[in-house]
Amino acid sequence: MSMKLSGRILWLAEDPDLVRRQIEGEDLDATGATPPALHYGVNTDLMISGAACTLGYTPEILGPHFLENFKEVVPEDGVRAGGFQVVVAGDAYGSGSSREVAVVAHQGAGIELVVARSFQRIFQENMVYSGLPFTTDFGVVDRLRAGEEVDVNALFDDLPPFFRDVARSGGLLDYGTRLLAGEIAPPRPEHAPGPMTCIEKIVAARTYTGEGRPLGVPRVVPGDQVLARTGFRGMHEYTGGMVMDMYRRKWGDAPIADPETVAAFEDHFVLLDRPTVPERVRLARGAPARRLRDEMIEACRQAGIRVHGPGQPHEAGVCHRIVVERYAVPGEVVVLTDSHTPTAGVLNAFAFGVGSSAMAFALRTNLVPVTVPKTVRVWVTGSPQGVLSPKDLILHIIGDPYFREEHWRSSPTDTCVVQFGGPGLDAWSVDELSVLTNMTVEGGLMTGIVEPCDAVRTFLAERRGSSMDARFVAPDEGATYVRTLEIDLADVPLTVATPGDSRNRKPLSEVGDVPIHNVVIASCTGGSLADLRAAARILRDHPVREGVRLTVTPSSQAVAEAAEREGLLALFRDRGADVTPPGCGSCIGNGPGVPRDGETTASTTNRNFDRRMGAPGPVYLVSPAVAAASAVTGRLTDPRDLLAG
Repeated sequence: MSMKLSGRILWLAEDPDLVRRQIEGEDLDATGATPPALHYGVNTDLMISGAACTLGYTPEILGPHFLENFKEVVPEDGVRAGGFQVVVAGDAYGSGSSREVAVVAHQGAGIELVVARSFQRIFQENMVYSGLPFTTDFGVVDRLRAGEEVDVNALFDDLPPFFRDVARSGGLLDYGTRLLAGEIAPPRPEHAPGPMTCIEKIVAARTYTGEGRPLGVPRVVPGDQVLARTGFRGMHEYTGGMVMDMYRRKWGDAPIADPETVAAFEDHFVLLDRPTVPERVRLARGAPARRLRDEMIEACRQAGIRVHGPGQPHEAGVCHRIVVERYAVPGEVVVLTDSHTPTAGVLNAFAFGVGSSAMAFALRTNLVPVTVPKTVRVWVTGSPQGVLSPKDLILHIIGDPYFREEHWRSSPTDTCVVQFGGPGLDAWSVDELSVLTNMTVEGGLMTGIVEPCDAVRTFLAERRGSSMDARFVAPDEGATYVRTLEIDLADVPLTVATPGDSRNRKPLSEVGDVPIHNVVIASCTGGSLADLRAAARILRDHPVREGVRLTVTPSSQAVAEAAEREGLLALFRDRGADVTPPGCGSCIGNGPGVPRDGETTASTTNRNFDRRMGAPGPVYLVSPAVAAASAVTGRLTDPRDLLAG
């Protein structure tokens, strides 16, 4: 397949005026060799908003909303109507959500090629699996501008062998059909045995080698591509309908492989009808969200997939929290159609997010493609000494230039994970440690995993009735790490992420005087029982400042019940908080906590992209203790200032 430039090139510049001028019809005098300063981390929320995602998942529906409100200058249908054919961007293109609709939105807007300095893992996979050509070679831009006809198939030829096979098969689902028919063999690395990291050992043990053959290979190394047997698969209402539609179109009524290890979750829309959600949000998102929910539930009913949610047969809550409570097992591969699937890595599992194509493939085959990642080992020592939390630690880590600038990367398709270990982790529970693994994805990483430790054993004994010692996977002596970071907790400051990206780290002490009007204590990184206890410790002796709005959302039904028994929810209600049922709404603008005009927000969620929470306005990511202290003073506040008093 070849491509010639018949449309325009859209440079996603850092300067909003340059973007506006292009949308209004001007073609920039820029080249691949001399591009303008390009926006860092064009994320999937910017590509297609959470609101637009409720409308459907086809190119016709999503195309007009591609990049809508980017830099506050792109109007609805601005890209498609502008006749753009190529998008050019900076580093970390495709940060954020696993939503494959971001790729669909490109295609619906007429984009035939994406050029960027680097791509984030899930988005890059979604492009491969959906057939959207991409490259990190800016010289391609100049070739197109010179009138050359570019063979875009050759761009796929530069990819690793498995990605090439998928592209040549017409996409991942067509590849799956050929695999099931025995027309192609799965990739099978052949390395001599040797020491491996935690995730390398899990992947090696779970590598599919062919029908009728035993699972596993002696060793895998970074860069290998394999198909790995999954231990758990899941999806939620934003993605479930799309996944099942893809499945039916490709395989009809063919049965799902091992349906007992699959679950669907109604969690992203369950708080939309709360009276404290702005009316404009309820009106815009309510009806289409209900359609997506109903589509997922009906498809799951027909396929025999269990469903979690309010009024459903299984308990409600944020999918990531429920997976930790009920499903994830040490040493297994866990995948969901959500970028925050790494939460389950806290249980010594290999847990990562995938797009809709990969999930449809996994439902049919019980396999998931894996590019074996490089590993950074983070060895934690010292004591948190009071209010320092894993949220502070992970914001400190992912904001480091090593991760922010992806110094671990040596090729466009590299992936990387963090393996957490060390005695410093012993101070925290699984609730708290899960924040570390959850937010690795915010640092452009595939996932995180916690080495075997007592906190995980205790959690599993209490929740599952067994410590599961035999299932734990420890790293081998002599395993290869791309880097080892030794972090003494005494050297980690209380840390915030300033607006725009979770990697925008700053010590709280250096942020300055920031007024706060809206405080959200919620989500898979801020709604656990440990999080609610940390906030209650501050609010027990201090009222919320007049004029500050406070939203509190437990992350699961089990958390809500425990917090109610302990009197935590009663305390929050007494302080004037909007205490909601379990759900995921605030994080993605589908619930209470949507910023009002002129408000600045302090949130315990994991993502602070522009408009991510449903409206413009700066969002600072903070720990639960900092959030509660900020609710008390109406300013970003060190909780130790209140505890000392």
